Formats: sequence, C-alpha cells, structure tokens
Amino acid sequence: MSHRVAVLAFDGMAPFELGCVVEIFSVARPDGVDWYDLKVCAETTSPLRAVGGFSITPSHGLDAFEGAGTVVVPGVRDVRQEVSPALVEALRAAHERGARVVSICSGAFALAAAGLLDGREATTHWRYAPLLKTRFPEVKVTPDVLYVDHGDVLTSAGSAAGLDLLLHLVRTDHGPTVANAVARRLVVAPHREGGQAQFIETPVTPTEEDAVGRAMEWALTRLGGPISVREMARQAAMSERSFLRHFARKSGTSPLKWVIGQRVAASLPLLEGTTTPVEEVAVACGFESPVTFRHHFTRAMKTSPSTYRRAFQTGGGLPAEIPGRGRTHEENSAGVRDPVAGQDPARSRGARGGLVRQQAAPEGQGGRGERPVQAGPAATASAGES
Repeated sequence: MSHRVAVLAFDGMAPFELGCVVEIFSVARPDGVDWYDLKVCAETTSPLRAVGGFSITPSHGLDAFEGAGTVVVPGVRDVRQEVSPALVEALRAAHERGARVVSICSGAFALAAAGLLDGREATTHWRYAPLLKTRFPEVKVTPDVLYVDHGDVLTSAGSAAGLDLLLHLVRTDHGPTVANAVARRLVVAPHREGGQAQFIETPVTPTEEDAVGRAMEWALTRLGGPISVREMARQAAMSERSFLRHFARKSGTSPLKWVIGQRVAASLPLLEGTTTPVEEVAVACGFESPVTFRHHFTRAMKTSPSTYRRAFQTGGGLPAEIPGRGRTHEENSAGVRDPVAGQDPARSRGARGGLVRQQAAPEGQGGRGERPVQAGPAATASAGES
C-alpha cells in the first residue's frame, strides 16, 4: 500500500511550500515506483484564501492525519499568534500513532506548540529563528541549517529549503537513485551544501558573485588535483586577501573548508555505486592520502568511508549507526558549506533515529528511522507567509 502523506492547508497561506509538497508527493515521477498517496487537508473544507488572489478548497479535514504515515505542516498563518487547539491535538495524536511529522519554514511554530520540538534541535526561516526561540524556549533553535531530521520529527528552513527536506524524505524512503531522478526532473540539485546563513541578506555585488562563482566553478572541475587559495584568487582576478573576504561573504566559509566539503561530496557516488578501493577514491577526489580522506570523511559524515559504502551495498540505506549522510557535490557555483551531524540529544519514545542537520561547518546528514536531517531560510512575520 502507498505511503500516505497528509499536508495542511490554511487560510492566508503562501502557495509555494504547499506546491512543493504536492509536486513531490502527488506526481509519480519515477516510473515503476509505488509512489505516495497525498491528501490535502485543513481545519475546514471551505475555500481557503491563498496569497496571490486565489483560493484552495481542501477535500479533507484534520481527520486525514489519522491514516497518514507522514504529516507535513508547510507554515502557519501568523508566527505571533497561537496555534489552534485542534491542530495541536491532531499533530500530537499523529505523532503518538507513529507518523513522521514534518514542518517547512514557519510550520515549526505548530510543531513547537504541540510540544514535539521540546529539548530538540529544530530550524525555521532565519528571520523567524529569534521569535521561535523566544516563544518556545524549550526548543534548541538552530538557525544556520537547511533542515533537521530526528527521524520522527523533521523541520526545514524557509521556502526553497522545503524542497531539500522533501527530497531528503524521498531519498530516505526510496533510496538515492529515485531521489536523484526526482531532482533531475524538477531541475534542482539532489543536495545543496551549506546552511541558510549563506542566504541571509548581505551586500554582495553582482561582480563579486560572478568572480567568486568563476573561481568555484574552476575548482569544481579540478577536485582531483591541487587547488590553492592563490590560484582560486587568480581565477577570480582578485588579491588573496580580497578573495578570502568575498568568498566568506558569498559562502559563509573559507575556500579550504569549501574545497574539502566538495571533495567529500564527490566521494559519495564513488562509495555508493562503485567498488573502487577507498585508497583510489581518495586520490580521485584530491586528498593527499587515504588517511587524510578518512579523517575529513569521518568528520563530515560521522562514519568511515568503508562503513558508509557497506550501508549502500546492503541495499538498506543508512543504518542506525550512521547518524548522518553528507550532501552530494554542488551542481552549480553557489557558495556552500559542509553539513554537520550529531546524535539526537533528546530521543522521545516515538523517535526512530539520530539527528542530522545541514549547516555551516563540515559534517553530515541523515534520514527517517535510522537517519538524521538538515535545515534552511525563512520569511517575514506577516499573515500568509510560511
């Protein structure tokens, strides 16, 4: 039987996040895969106004949560207002039954109101993070990641970060091959490196963006060989000092850390889909030695290259002992940072695994059940924003 997903609609909602959920879970993109069964539900089945001047009429009430294996809250109407008791109770009941409860952007406020984030790391849009921390002090707000996955409860940063989290769910449920196929058809990267700190408003001029982007693009085509800051600065037509400043402004990290993250990411498909010895993978990805490769890989992924490979060779995805999986290499020249993964600090009785978060320092990510998650950006606090 298809895995049922219930997504919440509400009056005054911004349609983007809901649209992402519908696009991912209702369109059976990969051929031959038993896809999801999506139900759009709300507290009322009357027409709901959406930002942009149109309305949505949901076919289901909150009782649709009852049969769902995944419940998605793509936002709340107003981050400063109380969440309705009916929604709070429905979320608690769904979690008690073992459903995977997911929020996008300001939807974290609903999960927090239901107590599902108490004592746990969670994220939301970077503009909402201070308010989430103030309103729900029991939540460990992590504002610089794209999403956070505790297995049973997952939160993402704002807007487009929801796509990162939704693709992560597909990868968790169906494996990397299917998730990558969905990403290709959506014309998006299967993984985005870095955290939402890179999206916080900073005065970067188009000239700076192009120059740093050119240097990144140059480096991505040469990961197997030596890459120096001096040469990257030359590609950007900048002095080393100026390049370091502009690079940090664009990506939120240093060129060295960025290159290491890209090399670790480039090693993932070789470990997942080939039998190339780890020593040869290290050389192919530009590491000085297998020892250096294992050091950086373990720091980013919280597991060794060999253990990571075995998880995919057995066909079961990431096992419980792997708390996170790093993202694949960036498919464009955007600035990135490495993901960070850690053990779930607060496993409730419903929790099914560790914690993964995508963030500004080199580390990993995970999935549902036995894996962790990541995080992304947010929006303003006016009604209808998610």
